Amino acid sequence: MFLVFSKEKIQTYIVSVLTVAVLVVIASMDKTKIIQTSAAEKNLPIYNVQTEEKKIAFTMNCAWNADDIDSILETLKNNNVKITFFVVGEWVDKYPEAVEKIAKEGHEIGSHSNTHPHVNELSSEKNLEEIKLSVSKIEKITNQKVNLYRAPYGEYNDTVIETAKKNGYFPIQWNIDTLDYKGLSCEEMWNRIKSKLSNGAIILSHNGTEHTADSLDTLIKNIKQQGYEFVKVSDLIYKDNYIINNNGTQVQQKAE
Repeated sequence: MFLVFSKEKIQTYIVSVLTVAVLVVIASMDKTKIIQTSAAEKNLPIYNVQTEEKKIAFTMNCAWNADDIDSILETLKNNNVKITFFVVGEWVDKYPEAVEKIAKEGHEIGSHSNTHPHVNELSSEKNLEEIKLSVSKIEKITNQKVNLYRAPYGEYNDTVIETAKKNGYFPIQWNIDTLDYKGLSCEEMWNRIKSKLSNGAIILSHNGTEHTADSLDTLIKNIKQQGYEFVKVSDLIYKDNYIINNNGTQVQQKAE
């Protein structure tokens, strides 16, 4: 038996096959696009660290005055605590003696940029300039290598993070904010942070505020009573074999 197809049927068949083929290609392209989009991840700084140890890092940004530095250093010494200071390059220019004292007391110093600009508005070149200028000023006084960077205002984008990482600096954020710069009292600061304390937390504070210096002793003692040990940021974070998850938590990868 022979099947006879009319010209119209053949044309209809061809059109149907081509239509199906086009739809398959489009679906494949959409799927690929979805996969690529889901794989694209925003670059994040380190907000905190995943660890089984009850360790936290207390950090202090220095951008305003240095009137309370002696008091802060005395409190830290009396409590046998070392912290990480993030200093602005222009602050270093104004208060080199304060920077020297911080370093001599064994505290860690990281960059908080050179002029405290809105870094999201800067190119990669300008971001790197802000870091390097401040780092050179710090290292000239302390003779200690600087590899920590905290962007001003807590701002960052892919350019800011990539620039820091590619040039050997760990971008450091925080997951607990004392809000000391808003003039909170010691009690208000403690009530704010106590329920947020956790292993690997990074706490933000500032010098040059109304109550930071006179609240520091109580805050340190209260945190210690919760069983936490104070460490510098560089002693808390992982230097290699790690990822930063979507929450900004640095997680160490197990060796294969």
